[in-house]
Amino acid sequence: MPTLPRSTLRNTDVLVVGGGLAGLSTALFLAQQGVDCLLVERRPELYGHPRARGVHPRAMELLRSVGLEDEVRATPSARQLADNSGVLVAESLAGRQLGVLDEKYVMDVHADLGTLSPTTWCLCHQGDLEDVLRGRAERLGAAMRFHTELVSFDQNGEPGAEIIVRLRDVGTGREQEIKARFLVAADGARSETRATLGIDFDGEALGHYVNIHFRADLTHELGERRFLMCYTVNDAVRGALMPLDNATEWLLHVEYDPEGEDSGAFDEDGCADLVRAATGVPHLDPQILSVTPWSGEARTAGRFADGRVFLVGDAAHVMPPSGGFGSSTGIQDGHNLAWKLAAVLDGWAGPGLLDSYDQERRPVAAATVEQAVLRSRDRLRLPGRGGEQRDVDPDLVEDTLVWLAWRYRSGAVTDWDENTLATYGVWAAENDGRPGSRAPHLRLQHGGAEISSLDLFGPTPVLLTGPDAGSWREAARAAAHEVGIPLAVYGIGAEVTDLDGRFPLLYRVTAQGAALVRPDGVVAWRCGDAPVFPERVLRGVLERLLAHREKTGADQGGDGQR
Repeated sequence: MPTLPRSTLRNTDVLVVGGGLAGLSTALFLAQQGVDCLLVERRPELYGHPRARGVHPRAMELLRSVGLEDEVRATPSARQLADNSGVLVAESLAGRQLGVLDEKYVMDVHADLGTLSPTTWCLCHQGDLEDVLRGRAERLGAAMRFHTELVSFDQNGEPGAEIIVRLRDVGTGREQEIKARFLVAADGARSETRATLGIDFDGEALGHYVNIHFRADLTHELGERRFLMCYTVNDAVRGALMPLDNATEWLLHVEYDPEGEDSGAFDEDGCADLVRAATGVPHLDPQILSVTPWSGEARTAGRFADGRVFLVGDAAHVMPPSGGFGSSTGIQDGHNLAWKLAAVLDGWAGPGLLDSYDQERRPVAAATVEQAVLRSRDRLRLPGRGGEQRDVDPDLVEDTLVWLAWRYRSGAVTDWDENTLATYGVWAAENDGRPGSRAPHLRLQHGGAEISSLDLFGPTPVLLTGPDAGSWREAARAAAHEVGIPLAVYGIGAEVTDLDGRFPLLYRVTAQGAALVRPDGVVAWRCGDAPVFPERVLRGVLERLLAHREKTGADQGGDGQR
């Protein structure tokens, strides 16, 4: 994309800095909400490198919510890798297989999640996914300027103040000042925005690696196998081989010691030797497409927000690739933040709602980083990987819980009693629809079509009621008018058919009860039965959760179950 003249840059409500998956996702979710948004990226174009390959089920649910599920699954890489699953260990691709990763905490990417979610894993190269995100975001009105970098920003702490941002055209060196109401830093693990704010990025370095992207026809050596990754263990190379199209395009991860080796020493001939060793094909003549050094780290920012500036994606957290959580966690950051920014900009929520972004996302992100580290260390137990044979770490939480069963604690959800439910840190053993959790998936029939309950959520809050909860509809209409917010109401078992009859069980409400779900599909509050004054109860809940006023004891009335 050619760089546009600086005169085209303009003031904006939200400036997103960084055009990777987290930045593009945030811009997309903002544009979906109708927020005026500008994304700037210092590179002249999207990176296009197939670094990350997995989009886990929760992130796919969010992409589904903006109508992108089918488009993502139709990308070339998603179609080519649709049958791939599993992790192997072998002497080489052509050599003897030594073992497989087969642990209870690992959920196969093809596992049926039909009772938990309307979607599942998608294996899609990062480059393909970025193209899809960019295209939809621009169609929805997000402005994007490549070859443009952030030089500085100055946020005034006074109420209603704007951020003064200085941007530079990388090609010409010309600089320009614009104003933004909010700034979202998606500028990666080495985030200059985070450093400018003086935010700590604590954690540890786990290793140094080189990514060798190469092309070679290995269809014969691969055979009928369709794996996600094959660890290769022999005297010449210890690495991880990943198919990108199950034929001619591949990635090889190789660990190196920065104190004894220079990543720049991985020249074309040396990389070709490593590829031959990993594939087990001595006379292979691979085409080396790129060589990219990277470091495996586990870090979480000390805070995800500073005034009107918010961190998302790798700027907020980095983790090893084991488990495939990294990019999907960044997508969830952007989704959590986008509706809150939209609500504040549109005036139906108070600025205090934005405090919940750090309160919610930082604990979940830190726990996810820990799970990625535990998975990385557990891989050493595989045959030939050099680790001792030992039991699985008891702190490892199974994949489905990490994807779907987190719990938020913040001012934007009502309290829940941890003692009433078995939990694993921020994750719970059961998704029972309590406040702070992802709203459970239901199979519904609406307008003659089968949908998921998740399809009802966004861009406004939603009140789900039981079939005999007519009083809630009038209460919702009156309370929404008085508080000044958009609020949709769906009667489960009334105008929307519950195909499996699971609403009372999964949301823990009676036929007269109701659950309030936020635009991001998180349960904010629920009432197990009908209170005496539903309008007063609902109005108080809406005002508190959307930061219209401080929490009072009266707001708790009618909150029949937590």
